[in-house]
Amino acid sequence: MSNIIDTHAHIYDEAFVGDQADMISRAQAAGVQRIYMPNIDTDSIALMLKMEEQYSGICIPMMGIHPCYIDAGFREALSTAEAWLGKRAFCAIGEIGIDLYWDKTYIAEQEEAFIIQLNWAKELQIPVAIHCRESLDLVLDLVKINQDGRLNGIFHCFTGDANQAETIKDLGFLMGIGGVVTFKNSGLDAVLSTIGLDNMVLETDSPYLAPTPHRGKRNEPAYLDFIVKKVAHCLECPEEEVRATTSGNANKLFNHA
Repeated sequence: MSNIIDTHAHIYDEAFVGDQADMISRAQAAGVQRIYMPNIDTDSIALMLKMEEQYSGICIPMMGIHPCYIDAGFREALSTAEAWLGKRAFCAIGEIGIDLYWDKTYIAEQEEAFIIQLNWAKELQIPVAIHCRESLDLVLDLVKINQDGRLNGIFHCFTGDANQAETIKDLGFLMGIGGVVTFKNSGLDAVLSTIGLDNMVLETDSPYLAPTPHRGKRNEPAYLDFIVKKVAHCLECPEEEVRATTSGNANKLFNHA
């Protein structure tokens, strides 16, 4: 069994308090080689970096401010994130984007923060992890405007249609496929052939969006195997091919050998 990579997991979350070591052990037993950790807000930075310190080479941090934490005072949060980017290297800018599911009050602020953080990625020549809940078309438009050949990364938790998948591919981005693909009637399984293995990476978004048969419970990186099995079934290809190709895509994106 080849190794596999979780490209998006919040394993520093309080949901794992008291269980982090066992969670990492289960992930390693399932063949999870690395876990990429997107930042959320200024308070999550220390928790994330502690995970990196404890599990060096396994837990890899990103830096960015999640759109749900963008409000009228967003510039202060961005200033903190930017300061960290000046102190040390991070693998990506993330998790950034636009979220219109919970609250549409700060759409303008979310757009401005997103563009600022896209520009950080250009300057540092690192990828971005994009959050686009209920906002995929808007995010696609903003990426198109700002794509000058220097942007790449992952559209995290992709749940769009075939046309949106083609647009993402044309922009030079990958799509993050997670537990939603295992949900009955999600419709995502029908889009996988349009995406193709060469254009996807796998993710859990732990502790959220646990795949069937764990739906509704806490998610964790070890559950990537359920996603592998579903993708392999939908694409009628060996599970080993799913593991190897998606891991190769992630390694190339994040510049790992």
